Order: sequence, then structure tokens, then C-alpha cells
Amino acid sequence: MATQSSERSEPSRTPERRPGAGDSGGAALTSEHGQTAIDDAVVAKVAGMATREVPGVHELGAQAARAMGAVTQRVGIADARAQGVSVDVGERQAAADLTVVIEYGESIPKVSQQVRENVIRRVEGICGLEVTEVNITVNDLHFPGDDQPDESRVE
Repeated sequence: MATQSSERSEPSRTPERRPGAGDSGGAALTSEHGQTAIDDAVVAKVAGMATREVPGVHELGAQAARAMGAVTQRVGIADARAQGVSVDVGERQAAADLTVVIEYGESIPKVSQQVRENVIRRVEGICGLEVTEVNITVNDLHFPGDDQPDESRVE
């Protein structure tokens, strides 16, 4: 009598890479009329924009990355839309890791769920890729008045 294992195999975190993807690492969408290659940077920008659309998200990226990003954006060598976003893109699937700052007073679990749903909806709708997972790290809270410069004690 054969026995069956009760363990389920979990999907891989990293989507299977397309052979010959080269440095672009993009995803290939194939039809009878040809292929469409989507670069990882495009998927990262879509995920970043989708995250920023959710109320309660103040910004993306760790504090050091945000500071460095502000400098590199001023000189025109960085794109803030992908800051705080890391993606793994395969032929038909993508996975995303996000680092976010949440507004104080917002429910972190609710905002995180809304971010996941919006990222999945946008990446699948815009890029045509199945999103296998969206991991979120909340690394800071934004408090009202945090953006205001401190008043000087001297004139």
C-alpha cells in the first residue's frame, strides 16, 4: 500500500529565471506574434508607485536609502519610484520586497494588506506577471510635524 506525504510543496520565493535573460533580467511575455521583455526596473517602478497609492504610506526606503536617494535625485542619477523596492522577476511570475514608512495612527496590518493587494493588482494588470508574494518591512513611522524644520533658538 502506497503512502502519501501530507506535506505540500511551497512555491519558490524566486521566480524561475528565463534562460538567456542576460543582465536585464526582465520577464518575457510570449504570444503567437512575438515576445515582450519587461525589465526588473519596470516591475520595481510599478510596485513602488502602487505602494505610494495606498493611504497611510508616507514613503518607501530605509532612512539611509532615503537620504542617499534625495541626494542622487537632485543630481539626476536616481529614480525615486523604485526606492525601497526589490523585485525578483521570472518568465511569468514576480515577487517583491518593500520597505515602507507608515503614517502614525494608521493600522500597520491594514495598510500592509492594502499595499499587498494594490501591488498585486497593478503588477499583474500592467506587467501581465503573476505576483507570488509581496513582503513588507515597516522600518519607521512618520509623525505629524516630522517634515518641519526645527525652529532656531538664536537669531
